[in-house]
Amino acid sequence: MTQILQSFIGGRWLGEQGAQTLRSAVNGRPVASTHAESIDFGEAVHHARNVGLPHLLAMDFQQRAQRLRAISKYLAEHKEELYAISAHTGATRADSWIDIEGGAGTLAAYAGIGGSELPSGNLVHEGPAMPLGKKGSFAGTHILVPRHGVAVHINAFNFPVWGLLEKWAPSFLAGMPCIGKPATSTSYLTEALVRLMHRSGLLPEGSLQLVIGSTGDLLDRLDGSDVVTFTGSADTAAKLRVHPNIVKHSIPFNAEADSLNCAILAPDVSPDDEEFDLFVKEVAREMTVKSGQKCTAIRRAIVPRQHLDAVAEKLRARLAKTVVGDPAREDVRMGALASHAQQTDVAERVRTLMEGAELVYGERDGFSPQGDGVAEGAFFSPTLLLSRDPLRHDAVHDVEAFGPVSTLMAYDGLDEALALAARGRGSLVGTLVTKDPATAAKAIPVAAAHHGRLLVLDREAAVESTGHGSPLPFLKHGGPGRAGGGEELGGLRAVKHYLQRAAVQGSPTMLAAVTGEYMRGAQLRESELHPFRKHFEDLEIGDSLLTHRRTVGEADIVAFGGISGDYFYMHFDEIAAKESPFGKRIAHGYFVLSAAAGLFVSPAPGPVLANYGLDTLRFVKPVGIGDTIRARLTCKRKIDRQKKDANGIGQGVVAWDVEVTNQDGELVASYDILTLVAKRG
Repeated sequence: MTQILQSFIGGRWLGEQGAQTLRSAVNGRPVASTHAESIDFGEAVHHARNVGLPHLLAMDFQQRAQRLRAISKYLAEHKEELYAISAHTGATRADSWIDIEGGAGTLAAYAGIGGSELPSGNLVHEGPAMPLGKKGSFAGTHILVPRHGVAVHINAFNFPVWGLLEKWAPSFLAGMPCIGKPATSTSYLTEALVRLMHRSGLLPEGSLQLVIGSTGDLLDRLDGSDVVTFTGSADTAAKLRVHPNIVKHSIPFNAEADSLNCAILAPDVSPDDEEFDLFVKEVAREMTVKSGQKCTAIRRAIVPRQHLDAVAEKLRARLAKTVVGDPAREDVRMGALASHAQQTDVAERVRTLMEGAELVYGERDGFSPQGDGVAEGAFFSPTLLLSRDPLRHDAVHDVEAFGPVSTLMAYDGLDEALALAARGRGSLVGTLVTKDPATAAKAIPVAAAHHGRLLVLDREAAVESTGHGSPLPFLKHGGPGRAGGGEELGGLRAVKHYLQRAAVQGSPTMLAAVTGEYMRGAQLRESELHPFRKHFEDLEIGDSLLTHRRTVGEADIVAFGGISGDYFYMHFDEIAAKESPFGKRIAHGYFVLSAAAGLFVSPAPGPVLANYGLDTLRFVKPVGIGDTIRARLTCKRKIDRQKKDANGIGQGVVAWDVEVTNQDGELVASYDILTLVAKRG
């Protein structure tokens, strides 16, 4: 009996009656069916707002990051369940690795981003604060807070696991409950993913709901606190963008659409160069991985005219070795398209492309998928086209065959190559294969106006390159124009898309209270107990120490120069120093830093465990022989990483604001020092 997929709405699984049959891309046999029951999207939105949101906001950034890490680990431990189902989508094991383990890895990456870059609590201070008055009593800054809304994620068919997780991870970290809508044709894999996540017991209630089938009136029920993201065709993105309710409530809408991405073989590369083979390998890989069903795949391979036939010959030979068929076979390197509808669509688009191009390699060249029952599968031959005059043919720059299809294009001169690249009217990614840094320096700033990401590939980068078509959690994914004009991933940037930014004005004391971060001019708390003697829980923002003084002598400079080996003329050459803008010998900046540490450090063992870095270091004014310095140390920011050491003692991170001043009260050095501080327990 065919499995009936269920939506996960309002904390329960919905669906008992079958509707649309979903067939295996490999052999055409039924895999599952959607459910016939209608979804009450009012209930879904209400559940997200009234159950999911409170559960998420009961946690802070650090706790949600920890939960992401745990879910990532759980999915990795149960990945084989997903691999078994993924085979029905036509994906090989290597293809599924990108989707399944890439998805779990993205959760782990965002867990790391949250743990290292986000504070405790649910407010991000996006400083620095800036004075808005002359007396220092009025200032302003920016904060980021959860939107208190719902994130609706509408995904494409090609990455049923990664597609959901790469959007869900940053929205979860930002405290937004999510309603995910996968493409129907491969929704059976997304449903298996959500069942795994639900089974783990790690999902906060209401934080993730799943829609199988149509979105119905879901978008009509959203308001300005919500967010909608979409991955798919540029045409569908254009329709959703002008949905009346999205327009009415100014609901943020992010689109990541298919695009006619390109790879350029630079004119400095010849057939004898290693880079020439790298180009051929990259194009062939992007044609065959996921059967070319990637929004980042290379659709246009732009080649110097004099090397066009050589590239075509090498690509043809490489594609001829690609074994296509049932992914269950060990010899198969390329599987099927995701559905029979997709197979028909790609064939129609190839016919359109052929009106302005010639066939280099395709079905006529002995295409024969391997495996039992594959005659009923959605297989499509790797298809390489060639356009000798691409400036005159619009179709190669307008029509995308979303499968194992790419078109070679001839160019004369680098400027023409860049003009051809721009004809795609906005792409997610472009690759430049070159061995000449000057070529890269000329081409990349021009190409960057039309691409969301650019790979410069040479033999050095190839050793570790993740490839043209691989979006990474720490780099932006998205592109201008046809590519949707949106932006996903990009590390902390992605989390900020789901937070609300607000400017805040007030006194430094009030801003410190709001942001949980000390700013200069705010009220201080001084006591006889040295701040370094306080455990993490006992420290409060604004706890401060003003040190005793130290007069800098010539012996200090001589000793520091001897220890450090720094004999720069400003410290030791009396004549040259007098002729300098300072007019005198001055102390080493790093001596001032060291002397300040000597003034404020409490030397006995205590809660402060380690100093692991400095931020925002500036040497503001020189310190000369005879100047007297002192330091003010203030607890600026606390982050509870919720970690323990080998002895089970908890610890947190404390950032200390340090101001070093001279005898006239003038600031000579300014920085933040970062320390690990033990908890009492």
